[in-house]
This record gives sequence, structure tokens and C-alpha cells, in this order.
Amino acid sequence: MTDHLIVTDEDNARIITMRRPDKKNALTQDMYFAMADAINSAQSDPDIRSIVISGGAGVFTAGNDLEDFAKANTSNDDSARPMAATQFLKALADNEKPLIGAVDGIAVGVGTTMLFHCDYVVAGSTATFSTPFIHLGLVPEAASSLLAPRVMGHQRAFSMLVMGRTVTAEEAREAGFVNAVVAPGHTETEARKIAREIGGLPKDAVALTRKLLKPPREDVVRRMDEESHHFGERLKSDEARNAFSAFFARKKKA
Repeated sequence: MTDHLIVTDEDNARIITMRRPDKKNALTQDMYFAMADAINSAQSDPDIRSIVISGGAGVFTAGNDLEDFAKANTSNDDSARPMAATQFLKALADNEKPLIGAVDGIAVGVGTTMLFHCDYVVAGSTATFSTPFIHLGLVPEAASSLLAPRVMGHQRAFSMLVMGRTVTAEEAREAGFVNAVVAPGHTETEARKIAREIGGLPKDAVALTRKLLKPPREDVVRRMDEESHHFGERLKSDEARNAFSAFFARKKKA
């Protein structure tokens, strides 16, 4: 476990809270491993009826810690992504419990794409969603190229995933991947209410209906693997190398 993740079980729900405020909850390898473990271990616990992923008040997550990708960008191996990130994505694909997202503030990169695996998403009114992979010369991940068009339609998905445009909380609600928009600072409280509501429903009927609503796991994993292959190739490309160099140059000047 890492100090940057808090996992608690209460009211038949597992609450996974990212806690790295000094880095806007940017995800490290340890955080990925811990989140994957929290999701996987919940599967065999009959008392856990749903899972909530939160960033606490003020920020959801700035996405990947780009130091990880800078290292992968200069490595000579063929790994497409750090193993920890892959484990987390596979945990999302394998998860059979209702998954609730509580988004306050920014949700960048995987902070947005993980939400397409959620069954219910609560967003603060000032929340924003962005997938700036294209600006780094990369492609989307987390099977978002499959799930996003399914949820929000091709044109909206194109605007977000290909053009890299930021989406507001209200736009996300209109697009269909956010269920409710609430006042900033109240997302986790509202997500816990949803978890309690789900916990009061017939357990087996919920599980079966959720499964019927979701695309087959095999399709999701196949798309994750396809994205990962392209992601790895792009990570070694001149476009990506130049984009990363420019990003870190701007960061150094800031």
C-alpha cells in the first residue's frame, strides 16, 4: 500500500481515495498497484456491494505521473506501458462490482478514461475532463476508444480523444458519462449516497443486470491490448519524443 491512497470499507462500499495533493493526485506506479489491489480484492468480498473512486475535494487526478512515461520514452525495451498501469486497467476490465466515480476538479488522461468503466459518475460543477494524449503524440488507453463512442457518440468522442478538447461537468452530463452535477466539495458525499442506494437493491439482480449492460469483457481487454500496442509504438516515435521534450521544457520554465 502507498501513503498516496486511502482505502476504507463502510456501508457495504469500498472507498478508494487518491491522496497526493501536492501533485494533483498524479498517479505513481505504487498508486496504480494499490488501486488495482483494492479493486481486485473487493471482488471476493460479499459484503462489498460497490466501489467508489474519489480524489477528495478539489481535484480528481492530473493523470499519469509523466516521469514514468519520460523513462519509458527513452527505454530500449518493448513494454508499451508500466506494468502497474496495465494491472490497474485490467482490474477495471475484470471488475464485477458497481463502480462509482466521484470527480471534483480536474480529471486528466486516465482520470477521464477510467470513468468510462464506471456505472455512475458524480461530478462537481467546476470539474473538467480532458484526454490530452494527442498533444503528446500518443493514443488513448483504458479501452476508451471503444467505450467513449459507445457512451457519448462518435462526434463527441472524436472531439475529446482526437482533438484533445476539454469537457466541462455540464457538457459531460449532456454527453452521458456523468450522471449528476453537484456543488464542488460534495462529490464523495453524493457518491456514498449512491453506493448506499445500490447496496439496498437485490444483489444478484444488480450483478446480472450490470453484466448485461456492459460490453463483453473480452472485447474490452482486446481493445486495451490493441491500444497498448499502439501506445508503446507511439511512445518511441519522434512525435512523442518531441512533445515530451517540449512539455518538460515548459515545466522547467514554469
